[in-house]
Amino acid sequence: MKIIILGAGQVGGTLAGNLVSENNDITLVDEDLDRLHQLQSKYDLRVIQGNAAYPQTLRQAGAEDADMVIAVTCSDETNMIACQIAYTLFNTPTRIARIRSSSYLREKEQLFKPNAIPVDHLIAPEQLVIDYIYKLVEYPGALQVVSFAENKVSLVVVNAYYGGPLVGDDLTSLKDHLPHINTQIAAIFRNGRHIRPQNSTIIEAGDEVFFVVATEHIRAVMSELQRLEKPYKRIMIVGGGNVGAGLAKRLEEDCKVKLIEKKPQRAELLAERLQNTVVFCGDASDEQLLSEEHIEQIDLFLAVTNDDEANIMSAMLAKRMGAKKVIVLVQRYAYIDLVQGGIIDIVVYPQQATISALLGHVRKADIVNVSTLRRGVAEAIEAIAHGDKKTSRVVGKSIDKIKLPPGTTISAIVRGNDVIIANNTIEIQQDDHIIILLTDKKYITEVEKFFQPSPLFL
Repeated sequence: MKIIILGAGQVGGTLAGNLVSENNDITLVDEDLDRLHQLQSKYDLRVIQGNAAYPQTLRQAGAEDADMVIAVTCSDETNMIACQIAYTLFNTPTRIARIRSSSYLREKEQLFKPNAIPVDHLIAPEQLVIDYIYKLVEYPGALQVVSFAENKVSLVVVNAYYGGPLVGDDLTSLKDHLPHINTQIAAIFRNGRHIRPQNSTIIEAGDEVFFVVATEHIRAVMSELQRLEKPYKRIMIVGGGNVGAGLAKRLEEDCKVKLIEKKPQRAELLAERLQNTVVFCGDASDEQLLSEEHIEQIDLFLAVTNDDEANIMSAMLAKRMGAKKVIVLVQRYAYIDLVQGGIIDIVVYPQQATISALLGHVRKADIVNVSTLRRGVAEAIEAIAHGDKKTSRVVGKSIDKIKLPPGTTISAIVRGNDVIIANNTIEIQQDDHIIILLTDKKYITEVEKFFQPSPLFL
């Protein structure tokens, strides 16, 4: 596929790296020549320096015969105009734009359509991050929760701890513990290394466990791997930007929410907009402020400003002063391994959510949902099976007859409203939604081929 990526920032650069490794023809456009040269030396791609919204820049990038334009510059307006020009002048088949401003997003139904601003797929990073963090609040103790097939089935990542009934037992015990719940332990990472789960595999404390289950049963399976944490009732949010304000809005109905915002004008505005959130103007690294607001009673401290260092330091201070759990938003990839798992409980890397959403629109075959895991090393996908026994490599076959690449597991099938946890005897049917986990995403191209029906396939 010939793809033009507009914007060589963190998202554009990471996306380019993902797509180049999957044998796509990538052209990267940006005004920062140094950044372009860095990425060109790292990946096998073409680079063009110029304004992403200029017709001559798009023409030079090959828009006349491109399959897709992905506009992820730091300017919403540039992204929208680029998609408009790609549509009007070059008839580019697929146009994707990252849009951040809530002013545009509020009117998205009227704005983003062929006779207005022709954007096929809209990526709203802040909303994706809000959804991601909200899932962590909904399921205390989870490291990541990804839902598929309209929330019917979920993949959940947790650390196994002493106190979980399954810790110290082999996987066959899970059926004895939860006889009425069907689930699959899809992957285990121990000391950073992947272990393929088998019936004889013993869960050890500290294991990072990936399990798939009908969404309604998530807590039951989590309770086998760790002592269930109590629901978060008292939450403190640091940062009143789009993410902080959006989270407060989502959480204030069910939780007691306090929000700390540095800028007086913004704090005043949020105090008017948020119904049940107590808004403070101040600095979250101010020990006196945290003490006055009884930080020791806070169940969850969320630091979601645009300043990585401020987020990390305020969260460390909050934890030292008694906050039970802390989650921080971090933009710099290098910080993640430095801070997660110590004082900081969970680090959220916002680019991961954006890349996942973009990949869902870029993948070949009918792949409707993608989620990157373990900071991009692993991946979970939802694919729809099309064709019949003659034209498909999966339809009409039982799972044990499908020769998937190493580290690739079919974990669940959603058939209509039914969630079927996979086993070797299950036969794939047309229109099944298939949930697949890849512990090494370098095999994604091979997996895609399984879901590309062809009349020539024998």
